[in-house]
Amino acid sequence: MQDPVRVAALYRFTRFEDCAALRAPLESLCRDHGIRGTLLLAHEGINGTIAGSAEGIDAVLAHIRTLPDCADLDVKLSGAETMPFHRMKVRLKREIVTMGEPNIDPLAVVGTYVEPQDWNALIADPDTIVIDTRNDYEVAVGTFEGAIDPKTATFRDFPEWFRSERERLLGEGKPPKVAMFCTGGIRCEKSTAFLKQEGVEDVYHLKGGILKYLETVPEEDSLWRGECFVFDQRVTIGHGLTPGSHALCHACRRPVNAEDQASPLFEEGVSCPACHAERSDEQRASYRERHRQEALAAMRGVAHVGAVRGVD
Repeated sequence: MQDPVRVAALYRFTRFEDCAALRAPLESLCRDHGIRGTLLLAHEGINGTIAGSAEGIDAVLAHIRTLPDCADLDVKLSGAETMPFHRMKVRLKREIVTMGEPNIDPLAVVGTYVEPQDWNALIADPDTIVIDTRNDYEVAVGTFEGAIDPKTATFRDFPEWFRSERERLLGEGKPPKVAMFCTGGIRCEKSTAFLKQEGVEDVYHLKGGILKYLETVPEEDSLWRGECFVFDQRVTIGHGLTPGSHALCHACRRPVNAEDQASPLFEEGVSCPACHAERSDEQRASYRERHRQEALAAMRGVAHVGAVRGVD
């Protein structure tokens, strides 16, 4: 990998009896190796994205693979020119990706995995409906050709959306195949398990998510349109996991393209066309001061810790 920083997006559904006991050793190891990012631990497993040197990432992944039933940890590796995270956090959560459906268990039932090289044939089948399970601001940046956008603000909204749209989506008679996808695969572990629990039989999801598809499927053969939003300072990536063209609005954490940045409603660090009406003058004044402090910190060569949006 040519980039000086290695980025690892990882997850594993497993059963941790005492996830709190795993936290300190994992966080200490990450800090010892200069690793930054966020890792989430819950009784249902581990999820997160971390970045650092190749040696440091290898050491952390080796440690995680020694945790209960984590030998087959799902990892997507990519690169970055600069460190995409401000700090290292290992957090204890109720869920490693929040859906809010307590009876969903991806270890018990899940949809059929589809390898990236077989995905095009599945979603091109007229008997298949394709659902993007990501949030609205992610879909706006890019998605698969012909995919349905639920227009959900968070992943917690997905079950209610599906239940309200089920009849329209599946129709009468023989139901269609349902193919779903997300950034790295973890949200689809839960969304396919949810649909199976709701009685939908023919459910599929893209193994490794969009990241694996963009890494392995040549651009000339790709059915992906646009860029893929990622939850770090790179903002978006394209085919071959190359850096994308979007910036980040540091007020609302949404991606902004060149047209957004040319808008009179865009002010770096303060507002963008999507969030300008959502914020008060007082809030924008606060963001403006924060942005000034960040600029001063950068001039002094000191890292200024900012907010980071998590997957939900």
